[in-house]
Amino acid sequence: MTPPAPARALSRASGHGRPAPPVRMVHLGLGNFFRAHQAWYTDRSPDAGEWGIAAFTGRRSEPARRLAAQDGLYTLVTRAGGGDRFDIVSSLSHAHGAEDHGSWLGLVASPDVRVVTLTVTEAGYLLGADGGIERDRPEVQADAGALRGDPATPVRTAPARLVAGLIARRRVDAGPLTLVPCDNLPGNGAALARVVGEMADLVAPGLGTRLLASVTCVTTMVDRITPRTTPDLLETVAAATGLDDRAPVVTEPFSEWVLSGTFAAGRPRWEDAGATFTDDVAPFEQRKLWLLNGAHSLLAYTGASRGHTTVDEAFADEACRAWLQAWWEEASPYLTLPHDAVVAYRAALEERFANPRIRHRLDQIAADGSQKLAVRILPTLRRERAAGRVPPGATRVLGAWIGHLRGQGAPVDDVRAAELGVLAAGPLSEAVRRVLDVLDPALGGDTAVVTAVVAHARELGAS
Repeated sequence: MTPPAPARALSRASGHGRPAPPVRMVHLGLGNFFRAHQAWYTDRSPDAGEWGIAAFTGRRSEPARRLAAQDGLYTLVTRAGGGDRFDIVSSLSHAHGAEDHGSWLGLVASPDVRVVTLTVTEAGYLLGADGGIERDRPEVQADAGALRGDPATPVRTAPARLVAGLIARRRVDAGPLTLVPCDNLPGNGAALARVVGEMADLVAPGLGTRLLASVTCVTTMVDRITPRTTPDLLETVAAATGLDDRAPVVTEPFSEWVLSGTFAAGRPRWEDAGATFTDDVAPFEQRKLWLLNGAHSLLAYTGASRGHTTVDEAFADEACRAWLQAWWEEASPYLTLPHDAVVAYRAALEERFANPRIRHRLDQIAADGSQKLAVRILPTLRRERAAGRVPPGATRVLGAWIGHLRGQGAPVDDVRAAELGVLAAGPLSEAVRRVLDVLDPALGGDTAVVTAVVAHARELGAS
């Protein structure tokens, strides 16, 4: 048997992909979701050749090094039941590590750059209980102090990096700019404007107003299930394409992007690539946060407690699926989209969750529950309590999460892990009350909710 030919290196010089477009967008958070979503929409836009992206990692530099070695090119593997589709995405013109702060400042300050997008997860906005930036966090204080001393000094947090870039842009009068957050936060445009403004005001009183005077913040809803890349994907890509791609991404066929707001200095024609522009993102945002993300949280905590590893495994479990349906029945009546549209979305989610070829790990979804549950579960829980009901779907998610904090299922990976670990220890009833107080003091003081959460935690094996 003739051995297979060695895989060829992926590069633009070898004719792979399109020539690198000029950089007119900067992205913060060079991860798989960005590459399966915003970069993909840009790549498919009819004016893609005019809108190159320079993307920066949030912390780790290795992803940027791998992509830089491939001229920013990578293979997007769209995995459906009938087989895989392999597409080379060409919209990423440059990839930078988080430590390349000089390039970050220079690019954000460039008059050629018109849009900054970001995917830094809910935790990256450093939100406090009042919805603004959590000023007392050590990293927030450290970054504010660093920028006070030298606006060009490297900083760690996403709000501070944006402030540093906007300071550099304002100094050279580079013109208007639009910030586009693509994380699962309700009203993420307003949330981003607030944390950036408040971070700037910590550097100098009134600086936020001055920096944001020429900046618009667009609100978005994003949706595409994108698991982590596993080593076997590299082999799959090499076998199918003959290319040695060290940074492929796997995703599902479904994708949605809804945007609302003003772009101050232009943007790609994303609508021609399938994005939706609307006056009000909220109905789409709630549908996605409650039905998809809320269901993901439910499956992550209940499924992992029952020994499952991935979404499709948990969804195949009759008990998990029944709990999921109960949650959807609670949340769906509060959505404002037409009933038929909600029913169709739920049917599509069932198909997406059941896809065995998308290995979406529950431990990945379980991370940062303290940030996610507040926007995925609590809105429905509060509405149900106002109607005099104790909803089993919502309280079951909270019970499973607290069991997770007490050592069930996946290891805890949360920005507040140390604090929550202490609160979740000890007698279960007392632990539930303490942890719920962190999410919302009204819940910790609600005896009916506490009782239901304790019962569900025990149902799932917590003691």
